[in-house]
Amino acid sequence: MPSHRASRAENQQERPEIIGWICGFVDGEGCFSVSMIRNQTTSSGWQVFPEFVVTQGEKSRSALEMMKNYFGCGNIYLNRRHDNHKESLLRYCIRSQKDLLERIIPFFQRHPLRTAKRDDFKMFVSILKLMDQKKHSSVNGMRSIAKLIQKMNRKVPSRFLESSETTRRIPR
Repeated sequence: MPSHRASRAENQQERPEIIGWICGFVDGEGCFSVSMIRNQTTSSGWQVFPEFVVTQGEKSRSALEMMKNYFGCGNIYLNRRHDNHKESLLRYCIRSQKDLLERIIPFFQRHPLRTAKRDDFKMFVSILKLMDQKKHSSVNGMRSIAKLIQKMNRKVPSRFLESSETTRRIPR
């Protein structure tokens, strides 16, 4: 028989105001991003690094804690860079491929975003599906992922695609 505490948590997760608040918060302060970073321990020399991030000033830690409690995964990191802010920034990050596939993606598929982040989310989903199929283990798969990454967020050219080492390895 489930505990009283578990049933309360389940009820909290089904409350529409929490769901709407999370969607709005992520539309404004969230990011679905995928990076490709050099990693000589991988066969291609590159690693695909997906993450879901929500950033907030340190004074609003409770908002990130609420989101972390809702999803039941991820971590909150302190970023002491202030940039144009007068306080430290906090980043709620989920980097686990399993948590991204099983918790974050289904949530935002059931509760779609309303801003341009919706398009980044769709590419994020495509990349994670490719990773789940182990496509990131091949150079051609990495190339497909890099092309999707270039279309996300800031639309920065992929260092992976521009790398002379990669260019030699990838048949055109």
